[in-house]
Amino acid sequence: MKIGEKSRMDYKNYFKEIKTIAVVGLSDKPERYSYQVANYLIKQGFRIIPVNPNINSVFGLKSHKSLQEVSEPIDVVDIFRRSEFVAPIVDEAIKIGAKSIWMQEGVSDEAAAAKARSAGLTVIMNMCMMKSHKQFNSSTL
Repeated sequence: MKIGEKSRMDYKNYFKEIKTIAVVGLSDKPERYSYQVANYLIKQGFRIIPVNPNINSVFGLKSHKSLQEVSEPIDVVDIFRRSEFVAPIVDEAIKIGAKSIWMQEGVSDEAAAAKARSAGLTVIMNMCMMKSHKQFNSSTL
């Protein structure tokens, strides 16, 4: 799914349907945007699974080295990596059976997105999950 393909109501439903979000590239530094977004999502009731081989934990949660290390179902793979690193993450997300790929602001890869869509995943690119949640779920905040 490209930006703009979902209506306002669809985004509201999207956020109601997801529960578990693997955040790839989540930092343990509070000043980093990935930390701030994940912290917001936790406060909104989402289950966050950190994926970053360079940290041990964040928010008291064990960080996984890769998506393949995660032993539970993942609804969304939220990507905080540069665009050139997206394709292998999408391949992993498909392999583990994730339902959706969310590429944060400034992150996009059309080829990887097409591959994910072909595998049945919802794909959102170049959008901030926190800003989108605030925008489309303002009645719940």
